[in-house]
Amino acid sequence: MHTHKLTVLSLLAVGFIYICTAVAWFILGGALTHRSVDRSGAFTHEVMKGWGPELRQAHPIAWYDSPAGASGRSAVSPSASQIDVKLGYEPKRKGLFWYRTYKTEFEAHYEIPNPTPIDQTVYVAFTLPSQDASFNAFTFELDGAGVDEPVLREGTITQAVVIPAHGSAPLKVTYHARGLNRWDYNLGNADRVQNFALTMETDFDEINFPAGTGSPTDRSVISAGGWDLIWDYPDVIGAQSIGMDMPKVLNPGPVASRISFFAPVSLLFFFAVLLIFGAVTGMNLHPMNYFFLAAGCFAFQLLFAYTVDLMPIHLCFFLSAGVSLALVCGYLHAVGGRALTRIALPAQFAYMVLFSYSFFFDGLSGVTIAVGAVATLAVLMVATAKMDWSEVFVSRKRAKGQVPPAMPYVES
Repeated sequence: MHTHKLTVLSLLAVGFIYICTAVAWFILGGALTHRSVDRSGAFTHEVMKGWGPELRQAHPIAWYDSPAGASGRSAVSPSASQIDVKLGYEPKRKGLFWYRTYKTEFEAHYEIPNPTPIDQTVYVAFTLPSQDASFNAFTFELDGAGVDEPVLREGTITQAVVIPAHGSAPLKVTYHARGLNRWDYNLGNADRVQNFALTMETDFDEINFPAGTGSPTDRSVISAGGWDLIWDYPDVIGAQSIGMDMPKVLNPGPVASRISFFAPVSLLFFFAVLLIFGAVTGMNLHPMNYFFLAAGCFAFQLLFAYTVDLMPIHLCFFLSAGVSLALVCGYLHAVGGRALTRIALPAQFAYMVLFSYSFFFDGLSGVTIAVGAVATLAVLMVATAKMDWSEVFVSRKRAKGQVPPAMPYVES
């Protein structure tokens, strides 16, 4: 191996190479962000039109005409509610994004009371969860009479029924629909909820209740996968709404862009290890060697960025990382043999691969940077504790100013 003096000029050259590579990573990350954001809006619209929007089912409302009531009406709340919901998670991919789509089967049984001592004509209004969704197997039966051609006004079906004094009329509603991101049952229009029970069955294990919704009163795991969740409200005033977020999906576009934006941090650690190792052992690399090493590291994010939409994200990540490791470590082995490879391989794997992989998990990238920085500091402090730094940096002027030893005089 050809060794080189570690001079200030060579450090400046390595720094210039590092800055140029960092700029290239920022350009790559910006291109990925623009590509993702530019298409995400159009793809979201396509998914909502082709599959369905967020579904937010409202609790039915009822009333009867009464001069004593506000606006000539007296509100009536269902005296009993039994609701069964099944959620089937079926995420769909468009471009660099996964969309959290699902199917739902909804069946609800309500009892609509007449609290007065006389027969009343009670009006029942049931609002569908979205005007843009499609509803299959839809039924609306009030007091045993179905609605063959329901009249929808702004997504609401309104039907009248005569209920005897202190009696009640059953209401049954069923449908199958498809939605996006989350499913909600809104109790905001009900001041008081009595004899209410909602049972939700999911086919996914990762459950999350959106902000502003209540947790289930009972839950159990389904052996085949998923949860049985129950919200039981015997008599509650101001009951919270019920909701379920679909499981999070790892989106290739944002992950690839974040990896590109933070890659300069990994390269900084990697170059620092190689520079200190060279100073300790005297095996200093030429700035051109660092140029090719930076290009080999850049190949990782470049390959990952442009193949992530062609294959599964984890397979794409490890293939791209393997190519970059082969380029960098193979090059260093050719330059300096096993001594350099033994240092470069674990360093690149830790800084470039493991650090990048931390972006696959929410909240781990910052911890990874902190741990990596402290661990690197500890290793470098131990390795350089006994070094004489005054002898490490050799200026070009000093090297040129050295007088060669005199040749011995030989008499002829």
